[in-house]
Amino acid sequence: MVKRTSFEGDSCPIARSLEAIGDWWSLLIIREALFGLRRFGEFQGKLGMAKNILATRLRALVDHGILKIAPASDGSAYSEYVLTPKGRGVFTVLVALRQWSEEFDDHPEEIATILVDRDKGRPVRKLELRAEDGRLLSVGETTLKARPAARARRRAG
Repeated sequence: MVKRTSFEGDSCPIARSLEAIGDWWSLLIIREALFGLRRFGEFQGKLGMAKNILATRLRALVDHGILKIAPASDGSAYSEYVLTPKGRGVFTVLVALRQWSEEFDDHPEEIATILVDRDKGRPVRKLELRAEDGRLLSVGETTLKARPAARARRRAG
């Protein structure tokens, strides 16, 4: 078995997030949890994953604080996987991935659903990146800058 590179402790926040949620199965588990699935069997049935892979991904999501294990909401002896605030925070990431696919997929007509506002039934607007003053920003209008604490650490080291 090939050992996967770990990005834990990497200075890049994108790499660090991939350490927790970079696996496609993990993102699909989170998607289903956002839709209300909570039990191992529900995830397995919906996603068709092998049980050992599902168990490994669920354990990793719990270890990263994205899911927590809770007693079954129906009072049965089962446990359930519940999204934490950190897990619910992945919603915006999934919306961004969805919107990217809707825009650039080779066969967008095959996408079976649209994301809508539950109250109004209207499609959700495309996510936008805005400056503090509200201006719409493109990639060319952004740059990376060292955090003040990171600069001080580099000088000291």
